Amino acid sequence: MIYTSSTLAIIVFLVMVLGTVALSFYLGSKAKSSAGYFAAGGEIPWFVNGIAFAGDYLSAASFLGICGMIAFYGFDGFLYSIGYLAGWLVALLVIAEPLKRLGKYTFADALASKFQSSGIRSAAGLSTLVVSLVYLIPQMVGAGALVKPLLGLQYWQGVVLVGSIVVVIVVTAGMVSTTYVQFLKGGLLVLFSLVLSIMVLNRGLTRSEGQARTVPQRITVDEQNNKYIDGVRLGLKQDQSNVQPVGRVLELNGGKTSTGPLGPISFLTELSGAKIELSQTVKSTQDGKPVIEYAPRVVQGAAMMAPGNHPTFQGIRQQQWYPKLDFISLMLALFGGTASLPHILIRYYTVKDQASARKSTIVGIATIGFFYLLTLYIGFGAMVSGSMDPSDSNMAAPLLAKSFSELLFAAVSAIAFTTVLGTVSGLIVAAGGCVAHDFVAGMLGMQLSDQQLIRVAKIASIAIGAIAILAGLAFEGMNVTYLVGWAFAIAASANLPALLMLLFYKGTTKQGIITGVLLGTVSSVLWIALCPEMYKSMYGLDPKSAWVPFSQPGIVTIPLSFLAILVVSKMTAASGDETRI
Repeated sequence: MIYTSSTLAIIVFLVMVLGTVALSFYLGSKAKSSAGYFAAGGEIPWFVNGIAFAGDYLSAASFLGICGMIAFYGFDGFLYSIGYLAGWLVALLVIAEPLKRLGKYTFADALASKFQSSGIRSAAGLSTLVVSLVYLIPQMVGAGALVKPLLGLQYWQGVVLVGSIVVVIVVTAGMVSTTYVQFLKGGLLVLFSLVLSIMVLNRGLTRSEGQARTVPQRITVDEQNNKYIDGVRLGLKQDQSNVQPVGRVLELNGGKTSTGPLGPISFLTELSGAKIELSQTVKSTQDGKPVIEYAPRVVQGAAMMAPGNHPTFQGIRQQQWYPKLDFISLMLALFGGTASLPHILIRYYTVKDQASARKSTIVGIATIGFFYLLTLYIGFGAMVSGSMDPSDSNMAAPLLAKSFSELLFAAVSAIAFTTVLGTVSGLIVAAGGCVAHDFVAGMLGMQLSDQQLIRVAKIASIAIGAIAILAGLAFEGMNVTYLVGWAFAIAASANLPALLMLLFYKGTTKQGIITGVLLGTVSSVLWIALCPEMYKSMYGLDPKSAWVPFSQPGIVTIPLSFLAILVVSKMTAASGDETRI
């Protein structure tokens, strides 16, 4: 049985969650002003903020999604890591210090700083809400996936649980508690990922007994949504006792049965020469009912070390240029999206000056880069662990930990859950602050006291938390890394062009910024809604009938936003009014 709840896991989980909530209530007493609630009073030490950057950024997608994608598709998952990390160069070299200088509480502060335009605040506020909500979806999906082995609950219960806990954290203390939750969980995540990687290397590779499987596991669904595996009816989703774990070594170089402990380089070398059995998903219908088959597939380790295994990246191996557009578009979104995410941008306001913003970014880059190197060994370690759930790639890392010990599984799962808490709380703080500061006080011009501003933000946070729960339920089963790629694409399309044009093009006007932000937001969301992946995974339709040719919008929508800002700025600059910078 893959999923069995344990008393130890529940105890570790409760200790970490209750500790997090207690910390939130304690720090809440220190955040009475709007500056304290939205930006921690600008008093966070740069080193703490740097680790909090990592804790905020290393979300469920980074830990659960990337490790799972590496485990099932090899090097393709690590390409996401490269894109995520490269985006921090934009944040360090271009965004960090100017943003700290221009803003106060939210991303819209920076855009509106030279124009004092309610239109800019409205457009930037809309993009902040959209990006935050889209980014919340994979975090909630990750939370729902985690509760199955951790607490023995259903998926929806995990989504509701994390949403409720995060709302408590945000409402009690805002950015103060969010920062220290992210600091603690970022440090713990890197520490335990290092421990797990060392254990993977120490275990090495061992050839599994038995021949390659040939019979697929088959899941059918009837009219009452009851699931059957190979004809056996299931109860709750976590009761998939008939699901056969996958991921094992069939052959090793030189006919060895085991390698013994390996170093970082020798592990990759030995893995490249191995033959591995994994699983692939085949969807069809039988007697009018949906059928999902988890069919065995045998792969060469060397092939898993090269890109092109995941459907998004298969175009890399083709000679024609057109199939490569999806991959190029994704990398462009990851590169530009990091410096455009609202919950990352507001963290620059939690330190005292521009030098601290720069130094905290450097600490964040070092921490995040080290973690992404570790995901390579966690993902490949899960690939050969014989413990993966073929129906849920997001569970690769926790199930790898479970293959070593129940205690490690409990700790890693609990840390992964607090990772979700930290990232979701940062997103909700950004979205709630946006509603209060940019819409109510900025666009509507309502004169609010500090306490009224905080109250509005808390009410908005509760509403956003409820929307996030519903969205998480709707996207059950999708890989969280893939979902995050879409959030990055929207952020890079809506926010990055406006920021860069504001900073480096003197002819930018407020009309240009408003147009660029709105067009980038709307065009990227529409592209995603009409793309092949949504047709296949959400609508249950033939992806070939999708209105757009590929699933990643960045290569179209990011240049479109730049072009809109440039053209509209040229058209509106002729009046010579105060819209010129």
